[in-house]
Amino acid sequence: MKFTAPSNELQKILSKIIGVVPAKSTLPILENILFDLKKNTLKISATDLEVSMSATIDVKGNEDGSITVPAKRLMETIRSLSDVGIIFSADLSSNKIKLITETGEYTLLGESSEEFPTIPQFKGEDRIVLDGSVLRRIIARTNFSVSSDELRPAMTGVLFQVSAKGLRAVATDGHRLVRYSFSGIKQAQLKKDIIVPAKALNLVVKTSEETETTLHVDATHVQFLFGNTVLTSRLIEEHYPNYESVIPLENEKSLLVNRDTLLASVRRVSLYSSSTTHQVRFSIKNNEMKIAAEDIDFGGEAREKMACKYSNAEIEIGFNSTYVIDILSHIDADEVIFKLSTPVRAAIITPSAQKENEDLLMLVMPVRLNV
Repeated sequence: MKFTAPSNELQKILSKIIGVVPAKSTLPILENILFDLKKNTLKISATDLEVSMSATIDVKGNEDGSITVPAKRLMETIRSLSDVGIIFSADLSSNKIKLITETGEYTLLGESSEEFPTIPQFKGEDRIVLDGSVLRRIIARTNFSVSSDELRPAMTGVLFQVSAKGLRAVATDGHRLVRYSFSGIKQAQLKKDIIVPAKALNLVVKTSEETETTLHVDATHVQFLFGNTVLTSRLIEEHYPNYESVIPLENEKSLLVNRDTLLASVRRVSLYSSSTTHQVRFSIKNNEMKIAAEDIDFGGEAREKMACKYSNAEIEIGFNSTYVIDILSHIDADEVIFKLSTPVRAAIITPSAQKENEDLLMLVMPVRLNV
């Protein structure tokens, strides 16, 4: 097996694929990347058995073949090179690999491609077509809120609900929830609910392009196609919680506040909150909002006040500052609206003005205030 390629082009492809490779695995072959050369097309693939990614690159092929290459060492070698031509050659009988440049020669030991797990063959006819920028926006608005609790597998991914009205994405970890609806789908031959793992979506954000992205779905997998890259992920085959039941419908107290000002204030005040609870207190009345935190264990305390628009009955409510910061950081509006009810009922947070084709709702559970 032998080909020649520019190092910078190889690096671009490898930097996409490397995100799939597990740092450590009970199956060592997964720490390798599969190179498959046919004429002048090199296909590079990686998998962790749950998520797989493949990309193609044009090279100058001399001898067809396939072999797996140690991912970390290969990536670090190519990354450290200047923009040079690389001759890649592999002896498929000994699995010895050589990378040759004008000034150096590097030898690696690969493994037979026959040992590499088979990438799932996809037959999904159900599909959606989205602009790459739209897909990244949907993921960015939801993926931060998924759960890391493996005992609740459904919540470790994002729920995608596709219907004639458009696409809805939902994520929750039990403390906060995001519901994002998008009505501007170009093509949709899919009407079903699927749960996509957070890792796969993170990789889509890192590697997708501005071009259109096609999502194919079958009974067990979802596949993202963008440019010369294909990402396939196993779906989470669980029932998603009834998230609609936790969204309060009677939060009548409305607070309008500048997003940047509130975000900066919560960040500062939270530095003085308990390292265990991260609790901040919102005291709101007469168009004024006070934000306070106290660390009883170490004697720290902070208070700030800011202007807002609020004309309802006075309310004091506590939140985990980490969740508030996350939510405000993922709303790109000048002002946000908090819909409140009582100190023990979830708060709804939305942008003051929704963008075209979008409907974004975020929810955060309160924490019991210190007396």
